[in-house]
Amino acid sequence: MQPIQIKNEKSHILYDAELPIHVDSTWFDAEAWRGRGQWLGEARGRGETAFVGDEGIAYVLRHYRRGGLPGRFVHDRYLWLGLARTRAWREWHLTAELYQRGLPVPRPVAAQVVRDGLFYRADLMTVRIPNAYSLAQAIADAALSAEHWQALGACLRRFHQEGVDHADLNAHNILLADGEIYLIDFDRGRLRLPGRWQQNNLARLLRSLRKLYNESLVNNFSEADWQSLLAGYQRA
Repeated sequence: MQPIQIKNEKSHILYDAELPIHVDSTWFDAEAWRGRGQWLGEARGRGETAFVGDEGIAYVLRHYRRGGLPGRFVHDRYLWLGLARTRAWREWHLTAELYQRGLPVPRPVAAQVVRDGLFYRADLMTVRIPNAYSLAQAIADAALSAEHWQALGACLRRFHQEGVDHADLNAHNILLADGEIYLIDFDRGRLRLPGRWQQNNLARLLRSLRKLYNESLVNNFSEADWQSLLAGYQRA
């Protein structure tokens, strides 16, 4: 990967020059994609996520938005502490590092940070993984086999062996696609030495799965599934 930085007034843009693209601010404008007839859909969650592109290649465009109580007041603004410390810059570089290590993550495309005095807004674009759906969607539709849960555990162990601390490991940030497993959304993630954080990651995922189960009677998750995941994690 070859990261390139460009600056235009208050806007800072970072993108991978190895891709056959030239990125400007319109790449982060969902309405501009819609106007070109390249709007493919959207997803709601923590942040705003649009799917854009065409049959040749599709992208995931995410606008950073605050969650919880702060999100009710400041929405999408973050305190400016320098470009390198912005959420989009850090997530792009971390995802690029993981991608180059061969870990199953989406390829990062571009990031934008727009400064406004003491604050900034940000966006991140990655390549869309074809035929992907979340673990949450999968277990809402049907039960997964023990082998699937073991494979997921092995995948998580692989990330942990690389020192990847995923700050929000939940059933929505795990994607399944054509027999492969991917992790997405590395906002606030980082690389660390082994420690308690590894068990904290797993505990967060378990809470997410139990929450899905409690919210829907058709959710296909059991404690036996979790034990299969742990078995795959421990054997990896």
